[in-house]
Amino acid sequence: MAAGMKIITWNCNMAFRKKAGIIVKHKPDILIIPECEHPDKLLFAAGTKKPTDILWFGSNQHKGLGIFSYSNFRFKLREEHNEDFQMIIPIAVTGGSIDFNLFAIWANNPNDPDGQYVEQVWKAINHYDKLLTGQPVVLAGDFNSNTIWDRKYRAGNHSNVVKYLEEKNIHSAYHLYHKQTQGKEKHPTLYLYRHKDKPYHLDYCFVSADLAKKLQSVKVGTYRSWKQFSDHVPVITNFKK
Repeated sequence: MAAGMKIITWNCNMAFRKKAGIIVKHKPDILIIPECEHPDKLLFAAGTKKPTDILWFGSNQHKGLGIFSYSNFRFKLREEHNEDFQMIIPIAVTGGSIDFNLFAIWANNPNDPDGQYVEQVWKAINHYDKLLTGQPVVLAGDFNSNTIWDRKYRAGNHSNVVKYLEEKNIHSAYHLYHKQTQGKEKHPTLYLYRHKDKPYHLDYCFVSADLAKKLQSVKVGTYRSWKQFSDHVPVITNFKK
C-alpha cells in the first residue's frame, strides 16, 4: 500500500453526529460505525472533518450502520448484496493502492428465529463464500459475539465463524497482533451498560493474509477514555505502507 491504511470500528451507542469529532481525531481512513443515525441527520459540529464518502444501511433512521471514508477510498455496494443479512454489508473499496472487499458488520437481526447475533455472521460468510476466497478482504465491526457464548451444538457459533475464516486464511487482526486466544482477550471492547466490571470483547477486524502481512498495530480504546461516549470502545487497526 502506497500510503498505509487505518481502519477503525466503533459502536457509537447512537448520536454519532455529536461524537464524530472525538473519533475523527484518531485519523481513520475507513470508519465503521454501528448504531449510527441516517446521513440526513448527520449535522456535524463546526470544525469536525467531513467524510469523503458515506454508505449507510438500516430501517431505523436513528440507529443503523454507517461506513465513512476520510481518505481517497471510495465505496460501492457489491451487487451480490443480500438484504437478508441486514447489517452485514459487502462493499467494494477502491482508491487505494489495492482494491479489496470490505464487510461492514453490525450483527443484529432480532427478526431471525435462528438467532440475531453471530448466527447472522455465520449465514453471511457462507453465502458470500466467493467474495471471501482468493482476494483481499476485511470484515470489521460489532459481531456481538465471543467464543465464551458458543452454543456447542449449533453450527452458527463464534468459534465456527473464526474457524471458517481461518480456513480461508482470514484472521482477527487483534488476535494476531496481541497474540491472544479467542475467548481470553485482555482488552475488552464492550462494557455492558457502561459498567467497568462487565467487560467483553465483541468487536473485530478480520483481514486476509495479504493485508495481515502489512499489519502494523491494533489498538483498543480504554474504558476511562470512552465511557462517557459509548458502552463500546473503538478498535483501531493500522496497516503499514
